[in-house]
Formats: sequence, C-alpha cells, structure tokens
Amino acid sequence: MPGLYMLDYGAGNVRSLVNAVNRLGYELQFVKDPSDILKADKLIFPGVGAFGHAMEALNKKGYAQPLKEYIASGRPFMGICVGMQSLFEGSDESNLAGLGVIPGIVKEFNKDTKAVPHMGWNAAQVLKSTPEGADDATISGQAINYSINDDSEYYFVHSFAVPYTDKVKDWVLTTTQYGDEVFVSSVQRGNVFATQFHPEKSGYAGLRVLRSFLTGTGIVDDSKVVVKEPVVPANRLTKRIIACLDVRSNDNGDLVVTKGDQYDVREKIGDGNDVRNLGKPVDLARRYFEEGADEVTFLNITSFRNCPLGDLPMLEVLKRTSETVFVPLTIGGGIRDVVDPDGTIHPAFEVAGEYFRSGADKVSIGSDAVYAVEKYLANGCKKDGTSAIETIAKAYGAQAVVVSVDPRRVYVKDPSETIHRVVKNSQKGPNGEEYCWYQCTVKGGREGRDIDVHQLVTACEALGAGEILLNCMDRDGTNSGYELELINDVKAAVSIPVIASSGAGCVEHFDEVFEKTNVEAALAAGIFHRREVPIQNVKDHLRKCNVNCRAVDAEL
Repeated sequence: MPGLYMLDYGAGNVRSLVNAVNRLGYELQFVKDPSDILKADKLIFPGVGAFGHAMEALNKKGYAQPLKEYIASGRPFMGICVGMQSLFEGSDESNLAGLGVIPGIVKEFNKDTKAVPHMGWNAAQVLKSTPEGADDATISGQAINYSINDDSEYYFVHSFAVPYTDKVKDWVLTTTQYGDEVFVSSVQRGNVFATQFHPEKSGYAGLRVLRSFLTGTGIVDDSKVVVKEPVVPANRLTKRIIACLDVRSNDNGDLVVTKGDQYDVREKIGDGNDVRNLGKPVDLARRYFEEGADEVTFLNITSFRNCPLGDLPMLEVLKRTSETVFVPLTIGGGIRDVVDPDGTIHPAFEVAGEYFRSGADKVSIGSDAVYAVEKYLANGCKKDGTSAIETIAKAYGAQAVVVSVDPRRVYVKDPSETIHRVVKNSQKGPNGEEYCWYQCTVKGGREGRDIDVHQLVTACEALGAGEILLNCMDRDGTNSGYELELINDVKAAVSIPVIASSGAGCVEHFDEVFEKTNVEAALAAGIFHRREVPIQNVKDHLRKCNVNCRAVDAEL
C-alpha cells in the first residue's frame, strides 16, 4: 500500500507499530513534512505519553492543521492512545486545545478509588452493529467493529480517558469499565477510527484490529449502523503475569539470560564459576510471548560503561525482540546519565529515548531512583525537575516510568530501635526478631542506603513514576513465595500499580499474592526460564481460583 503513512511526532515507541504493520505484510512511510500528511491514502497516528506534549509537538511541527484537513477530506484515519485523545476538544492534562474533531474533554481517572495509571489488559464492549445485530458485519468493505471482539482483552496504559456520555455517543465504538468508571476505549465515525488501547501491544487480538484497518476500506457508512447503550459488565481488568529476563554478558562476552540466587548469578557447583546461562534473550522473549506472558521485562545487569550510547547491546536486543513480540516490553538497568568514551554526555532522558525508539514501552529505574529520592528528601520534599523520573515522565508520561526497588530486611527487636517504617514479618530474624524495616539498596544490591521502601515509593510517586516493580533480596531465588508483608505495605502507601517480584516457586504463589495483596501484576524469572512452572499452568490455576487473567491467543 504505497499511500500508507504514519505520523510520528517523536514520542515513545513507534517501532512496535511499524513491526506490527510489517508483520501483517505492509510497509509504512513516515510523515517527514506537513505536506506529507495530505499525500496519504491511509494515515495512522500513534501517540504515547502526555496530551500537552503531543499537541505542542503537532503545533510546533506544523502538523495540526494538515491533520484536520486530512480527516475532513474523508480519507481513512486511525489514531492510537494519545492519537485518539488528540481528536477531542482538550484535556484536563493540558491547557492546549486538541484537534476538536470530536466533542468532549479528556479527564483524569479518580485516583481515590483505584490505581492510576490504568495499566494492563482489559475488555472493550462493542456498541455499534447493523440493524440485524451483527457487530462484525462489513459495510462498504469495512468491518464495523474493526475486528474488536467483546471476548478479547486489549492492552491499556493511560491515566486520562474520555468518560462515556450522551455527548459522544454517536462516536463511540467501544466502552471499557475501569473500577467505578466507564470510558470510551475506541471511536468510529465515517473515515475516523481510533483506539485508547494499543493494538500493536495487544498480542494477536490487537494485530487483528490493525489488519482490519489495513485491509478494509477504512470508511463505514454510518447510516447503516445501529448504536446501543453500554451495559456495565463485571470487572474485566486482568491480573498481569510478567516474564523477567536478567541479561548480562558472560565471560566470553556473549549476552545471555541468567538468574541469580539472592542476586548472585554465578554457578556454585561444578568445575567453574561461570555466569549461569539460561538462554538467548531474543529467543526466550519470543517464547514467553507465545506461551502467554502479558509483558516481558529485560533487566540489563551488565554496565557496558565503555560502550557508546548508540552501540549499547541492549538496543539491538530490543529491536530484534519487538519484531516478533507484540506485548509490552520494559527495559531496566543503565537508565541514567551516560558518558561516551569520547566524553559526550547523554542525560538519562536521552538514554530512555533511545530505548523507546528501539522497542521499549517502559523503562525501569533502579539505583538512580534511590539517589533521586535522597536528593528530594534532603530538599524538603521539593521537586527540581532534573531527576530521570521527572524528565522522562514529562515527555513520555508517568506510565513509561517504572521504579525497580531492591530492598532487604533489617531486623529489629522493637520498632522503637529505628526511625524507619517497621513491619511485623512472618519470617523471624536470626535472633527471633519479629520486626524488620526494608532497606533500599543500590548497585545491584551491593550497597545499602539509609532509606526505607516506604520513603522510596511514596517519593517516587510524587516525582512522577507510574509503576513500582517491588523485589525482595531475601526472597530472590528461594522459590518460597512473595514477601506479602512488604507488598501490602507498599500497596497501602501508593496509588500507582505495583508488580510483585522475587520468590515465586509454584502456581499457588501467584494466586496467593493476588488474593492477599491485590497487587496488579506478578513477575517471575527462573521458574519460567527452566519451565519448572509454565506460564500457561499459572493462568490455568488462576482461572480455577476465579482470578481474571488474559487468555492466550495462539495464532493470528
């Protein structure tokens, strides 16, 4: 399709969308100049992050007016995430006006009743059909529902949404329930189609949506469409199962997936002391996608200090992974200021941008988050806008910033012995202590700092982080279950989503952590790598326990 264009204003991960379109057998051309927009026969506008940042970029690059002219011309348009939000009149997130194609204002979710951002896999209820009641019918060569299926789940990641009201009723293709709110999850009218969810990150269910736009005419005769009222469904937001790959170079210089035992990744038995090798990162990531992982996280535990930013090995890993893995990808490790061998300085914001452009959807910040919080606390809990958390969140949105916490227990006989937040722990200390505080560490757990987890996570949320990846050094590699006391304490302290990590050893541990902590996601590594606990077994067990989880789409 020579006239298929994508409008990239410079925000986030568009590589995954390009790879998804390529996977479906099509090639995209990039809009490089405002005049290119009006050359398109079909136009896709993906957006990531903040509404204001997107509209500012569109206006600055001269794209806004040609974009409105293109839509008014009647040619097919598809927007994704902020690309959908930009069609409305404005957003509470910014003072800048939207394109004004659709009436309505984008609103922030209520943080008092649920975790925000809305992050994960949720259902989309189709509201448009033919008079005969078929929502998958084709009119003038285009499926009304663009292959969105009531029975599938799609990947959402956003803090702002358009509430469903009668004002936007004629535009609404699907609605989605998140907690106590019903919002517009896709729109369709004439030549306009847009989704709040990310089809390129929604597995094969999402690829089918993209395929419908690419193969169809992209235009629906609205006079032949019947609109129905949404029915408030049962909660369909699923619990996420995340596969984590610790990646580092072995003694031969090859990148391998490894797994530590309380953060020690070297073999303890046999003739050698080599780095434990569990496979190649790209191959394992593809396997996890096919087995049903809801997300894949790469934790780069090799520094690559003498490597120029553009040559970082993990960039290539991400690029290759995103060609065949169509679920969200997170990269952690090395998200900090980087100095090239020639002395060129790259701030953390620029480093994150390289990872996003290489295929990452989120970046995970570890040690630098601790240092940023120490500075924040020393400054009287005042933000200065310079930390990696703040700069990345400002441009790419809070949902793009994950803070990875590496704490360890410090036991005390009595809470009065420390100024830090103390938790009563089921695992007693070496001298029978019942209480402990969780000390944050840096440098891969090698150095403890005088800051506890409660201080860290609350400060990181204030700085703009969108998710917490909560590890526990004492549980790492033990297969003894998650650190429930720690997880509950963090869940009560923040309103952003939390991922439980460290300690999973059997399917029952996943049910236990979801039931006893209400955490949004659970992560595991070694048991998935070695197939000791297959991902499908975890999901089968969760369904038996009435825990919502995404079904595995085996084929396109």
